[in-house]
This record gives sequence, C-alpha cells and structure tokens, in this order.
Amino acid sequence: MTYEFTTHSASETVALGKCIGERLRGGECLAYVGGLGAGKTTMTRGIALGMGLDDDVTSPTFALVNEYRGGRISLCHFDMYRITSPEDLETTGFYDYMDSDTVLAVEWSENIKDALPEDTVYIRIERVDEETRKITINGDERFADIGDRYLG
Repeated sequence: MTYEFTTHSASETVALGKCIGERLRGGECLAYVGGLGAGKTTMTRGIALGMGLDDDVTSPTFALVNEYRGGRISLCHFDMYRITSPEDLETTGFYDYMDSDTVLAVEWSENIKDALPEDTVYIRIERVDEETRKITINGDERFADIGDRYLG
C-alpha cells in the first residue's frame, strides 16, 4: 500500500515521523530513499519521538550507525552512503541489529537493496523546495490513517 504526504516545514516532517513511530512494534526496517538534504534525519527525529525516545537524533554519516535505546523499542539509524560491497555492509554490524526489539532506519538504502528484508517499509522523501517535502510511504495498513492523525 502506498501513502503520500506533503510537509511544509521541518516541524511538519517531524510530526509525520512521530505518527509513523507510534505505529512501529519492533523488528521493522525503514528504508529511506532521498537525496542530500531531503529530510531523512528530520524524519528519523520524529520517528524516535513516536517510539518514545527522547534522544537527540543526529545524522549517522560518520559513525555509520547511531543507536537510540530506552523507549518501548530501540532504534538503530544507519547511513549506508559509503557502503559499496557486501563486505562493507558486514562491517557496519547491520545484520546484528535485526531483532524483534529494534527498528532499523536506513539512509541511502539503495546501496544495500539486496540485503533489505522482504517486508521493508520504504519511505521516499523528495525535496520540492527549501521547506516542502513530498513523502511517499510504501508499507502496510498500519499507515493508512496517518493522514488523519498527522493533519490534526
């Protein structure tokens, strides 16, 4: 199922992410598709809030993975920008994080598309202008009423 949204500010992107995070149970893989500055980390901030995590979510660009624990489930935020081979992926510990108590949020997921689980939720973020983002979620029925909650 595909769901489309438009956000007009970073705070709206966070709010949409929060609605997504509230629906996660653990064990999901969220695969982001979007260019530099699209809002992937901003979306992850909202998802963390929706999961009950109050950590300061930052881009994992140099760390490759940032872990956020302490809510009802944990979040591991990956940056796969520099991953170019299965060996590179193995060094990130990606497979070690796949369990029922963890949500994986993967930036630059297209670099590891063959390693993503079959039931991966894809989140495409397209930059329309400086503030506006078109966000497309390919997932299951859990995301069907997000528009109602996100809009108020």
